[in-house]
Amino acid sequence: MTGPRPQNWAGNIEYQAARLVRPASLDELRAVVAAGEPVRALGTGHSFNRIADTTGTLIRLDALQPAIELDESARTVTVPAGARYADIVGPLHAAGYALANLASLPHISVAGSVATGTHGSGDTLRNLAGAVVGLRMVDAAGGLVRLRRGDADFAGAVVSLGTLGIVTDLTLRIEPTFTVAQEVRVGVPLDEISSRWDEVFGAAYSVSAFTTYTDGAANVFLKRRPGGEGTGWSGGRAADTPVHPIPGVDTAACTTQLGVPGPWHERLPHFRPDLVPSAGDELQSEFFVARQAAPGALDALRGIGDQLTPVLLTCELRTIKGDQLWLSPAYGRDTVAFHFTWIRDMPAVRPVVAQVEKALIPLGARPHWGKVTNVDPAEVLSRYPRGADFAALRRRYDPESKFANAYTAALFG
Repeated sequence: MTGPRPQNWAGNIEYQAARLVRPASLDELRAVVAAGEPVRALGTGHSFNRIADTTGTLIRLDALQPAIELDESARTVTVPAGARYADIVGPLHAAGYALANLASLPHISVAGSVATGTHGSGDTLRNLAGAVVGLRMVDAAGGLVRLRRGDADFAGAVVSLGTLGIVTDLTLRIEPTFTVAQEVRVGVPLDEISSRWDEVFGAAYSVSAFTTYTDGAANVFLKRRPGGEGTGWSGGRAADTPVHPIPGVDTAACTTQLGVPGPWHERLPHFRPDLVPSAGDELQSEFFVARQAAPGALDALRGIGDQLTPVLLTCELRTIKGDQLWLSPAYGRDTVAFHFTWIRDMPAVRPVVAQVEKALIPLGARPHWGKVTNVDPAEVLSRYPRGADFAALRRRYDPESKFANAYTAALFG
């Protein structure tokens, strides 16, 4: 590879690939994969570890952009794997349809989000992979494989960490378009969130609470669908000006708040797709606990708040409905995610992440596949009841480990 090496979104990872390619056609992609060199797909780089790295060939799919295919009778849309959510939501809305859930950042790729079990927020909403009803990928021999919901391998192949093949397109479940109004309740006591968990997170279609653990309070973002039922909770006080998830940051990049209704894709994310929410000058960690363990997890984090404060920009609490996708962080249980946005100083952040893990791992937490963690890979995999089944599936699809790298080898051998 000549010139500067590609980096991840945050700039803390420099990829070690021998070459970077952007296939312009499916045939070209198949030829690259079949050539025999280790390969990995690289999406928008919104990962904070080496999950996407390789010593062989990195493949970007952003030049391989077939048309979005809408199937109104099946209520599905097929989208190119290299597309960002920002690329597909506008055309989908214009056609009168919506996705039930979106990521906080519409800037990230569809395939990368799905492959790592990334998510939005909502008691009734599964993570982004939960919308997938079909996928197509290039296998280790350069052949095309199609899987659909109900196929024997489907539940193992959706959240795959990129280890089964290079996904070329995904078919997602859709529904009629809808509007959302977003408001923020500020100064909500963490004691109230801990003791009234179901009321707080059931108050709207999508709910996120942001805290820095410094003053015993949080700002709670409520995203409501018109006519949607809720618990009626309205703690704290209503914000009368827009609020950024990170205290003190300019709100220009945030989606519209103050209860003004708008299309689903302009309210469900926290940030607008046409602006960069930050310069990427940050690190991220995320830990997923069973919903019933969440109040205890919050209390444990409050107990180490003084250790978090020097390196923490914000911590988001959000809920996810359980699913049956083998490597989904929400597999088999309704889940609460504790998402940490840190300053970009790995030596300072690593020991603090270790303290977070000391608090949350005994409560059954699963670390996010693409973010900063110190947990031993074998320990991570042991938290997934179908982990051994996935390792066997990977060996069957990729017997020569063409799609493996050091990260996946540590997990699966």
